[in-house]
Amino acid sequence: MCNFKWTFLLLFCVLTTSFSQTKTIEKGTYISTNKSQKIKLNLLEDNKYDLVFYSGEYKIKGDSLLFSQKDKSENAFNVTFNKGKKADKIKVKFVDPSYYSFYIGTQNGNGPINYTRLSDIKSKVDPEWKSLDVEFDLETPAEFLYLVYEKYQEESQISKFAIPKDASEIVIKYELDALVNMNLVGVFDKKNNELKISENGAQNPLVFINAKDVKPEETQNAKSITNEKVLNWSYPGKEPLVSDDFGTDFAVDSNSTYQNSNFNFKFKIADNLKTALSDTKASKSKFLVVGVDTKNPAAKTDFAAFIKGLEEQVSYSMYNGYDPQYDVFNYYLATANDKKWLKTNAITNDPSVIVLNGDGEILATAKSNLLDKKSEFSYYDNFYKSLQVTSAFYGFKKVQTNKKATDADLITAFHNVAITELPYDYNYSTDSTYADEVTYFKNVKVSLDKKEINQLWKKVIEAHQKDTKPNRLLVETILKEIKNQGFYKHFFNEDKVLNDTDFLSIDYLLKHYDAIQQWNVQNEQGENVLAIGNLSAEIANALQQSTYIPQEGVEGTANQDKTNAVYKKMIAAGKGNYDCYRNYFAFLTSESEQKGDDTPLMKEFSAYFDTYLSPEKGNVIQRLDDMYANVGTDYQYMYGDWTSFKDYHSNLANSVAWAVTLKPENASYIKAAIAWSEYSLLITKNNSYYLDTLAQLYYKDGQKNKAIETQQLAVKFISSVFDEQTATEIRETLSKMQNGTY
Repeated sequence: MCNFKWTFLLLFCVLTTSFSQTKTIEKGTYISTNKSQKIKLNLLEDNKYDLVFYSGEYKIKGDSLLFSQKDKSENAFNVTFNKGKKADKIKVKFVDPSYYSFYIGTQNGNGPINYTRLSDIKSKVDPEWKSLDVEFDLETPAEFLYLVYEKYQEESQISKFAIPKDASEIVIKYELDALVNMNLVGVFDKKNNELKISENGAQNPLVFINAKDVKPEETQNAKSITNEKVLNWSYPGKEPLVSDDFGTDFAVDSNSTYQNSNFNFKFKIADNLKTALSDTKASKSKFLVVGVDTKNPAAKTDFAAFIKGLEEQVSYSMYNGYDPQYDVFNYYLATANDKKWLKTNAITNDPSVIVLNGDGEILATAKSNLLDKKSEFSYYDNFYKSLQVTSAFYGFKKVQTNKKATDADLITAFHNVAITELPYDYNYSTDSTYADEVTYFKNVKVSLDKKEINQLWKKVIEAHQKDTKPNRLLVETILKEIKNQGFYKHFFNEDKVLNDTDFLSIDYLLKHYDAIQQWNVQNEQGENVLAIGNLSAEIANALQQSTYIPQEGVEGTANQDKTNAVYKKMIAAGKGNYDCYRNYFAFLTSESEQKGDDTPLMKEFSAYFDTYLSPEKGNVIQRLDDMYANVGTDYQYMYGDWTSFKDYHSNLANSVAWAVTLKPENASYIKAAIAWSEYSLLITKNNSYYLDTLAQLYYKDGQKNKAIETQQLAVKFISSVFDEQTATEIRETLSKMQNGTY
């Protein structure tokens, strides 16, 4: 966590803080010691507390403190005026504003207020946005400072401050109220007499000390003259926060309604559970959130407030038009008519929140009311992804245990798991079940047996070896699986070495290579049927990745032979693109180091050189340039620019040529190696390493005078050699060539 302050102040709402209770935690006042994070914590009598601009009540339950928050103070701007010598400019520092719906205004007397958007200032003084803070000068010192936090379709907050005449610096902080639940852990440090509070025990905690140990501050926070909340705040010449012109050309979910002029998103709320489930099933990609709060007399009011808050957020998120990524949940408040359903599904907690898929299967539950879980449904990322994973696991288990499941059912089940996007907190329990530790929802556990899964997948692959055309879902699943991004990784959180079934899967891809690549060609409607990239590169990258996973004994050797065979098969079939060759040479280099045999590497590089690199094919730079133009943006993203591409080939040619000099048994490749070495120097001139390689090859070929001349050049340009030992060896080689002892 880069800055604990923001995760704490931005996200603090209703907190359950668990920390070790010791006899040294006393009632009283504690002050945070963190730089630029002055926060006061009061543990008061009658189990009450004050925390900066938050106050409320606390209860001690076991080893936990249970906090409930009251409304925060009306003025959310924390402003400090530092005094100094009179100057024409006042330095202003807005500390880590996080996001930029802020405005700063100045005023002299009763004159007009001149406002500037904070993000515009940021772009001017820090165009590359390197700093979290915004620092700038007020060109003309004024009498009053206005700070505005603008909210879309809500009341904007405006605070006015009087600027002292002797102010030289203004430090501004904003205490945001975009809050969610957090799990804070507090520990009392006896040695330093400090109370440390952090999120899940993370680093950079907030540190509090007793107020009686705090030295007086030299500066004091300024009090605002006025604080206002204004709906649709504006000023002359101001651009709107969000444009009202959203356009009209977008698809609309039939289960939601929108008013395009204000982009007013509205959920369709069903009046019974059956309809709610039916609506969710019809949407295909949504989940149903059911709130149970039958003991709360204000449940309907709370539910309405919950829905309204989410509708406003979704409306704001969809500023360019309807976007389904923000509309992924349907909602329903359980009634007395749902008691039987709750009992059947063993839902005994009241209140509770239940999340179901369109088939009515319970995916996650929480002992909470909906309002306290609003944050999980406000940001459609991690929690939603975790539900997708759980739903896919659930669906797979159903197919696996269904004796009537067809081959198509199995492929679809594997595919649904493989293509599911994993949450960033990729976390699994030991029994191969997905456990969502971030949201505090208890997800359904789906236990799976590794051996059974592998056998089932092998059965599917074997059954399709005689296909006359490729199965699209099967191809997508195979590509995910061989790259360790598929169902096995999802199920068991393990990387695996390519096994026999994987190599059989690769054979399937190679058999249907042209047909699969044709899927990338645009159809008559101008839409891509399937975008999977270059199939040769996909396979080559999977092969290379597998070599990095530890292999032992005979199985490892067998896998190397199979990997080598796949590379050869692709190259022989004319499918060997640059990614394929690059990974193949890395594989062969590793193999030669393990086995002490350079022959396969030299043989394959010789073929590559003659086909693509040889000067006999034309200007070497122009040929590399043409090759680089064909590798596409994927290479440029993964490996680098044109210079990296050029250097790779010169280094490769030199490395393989150098291997020839090291062993007498490689003598048959000396003539070819000279051509490779000369090529490396055509690409990268005056390189001392390359010159040394070429000189030694000349000498071994009997061209002693040419060898000495070349080695003299190696010594001449030895400043390019960073290793002193290598530089010494180059000089010694020249001496040996000159005195005939080489």
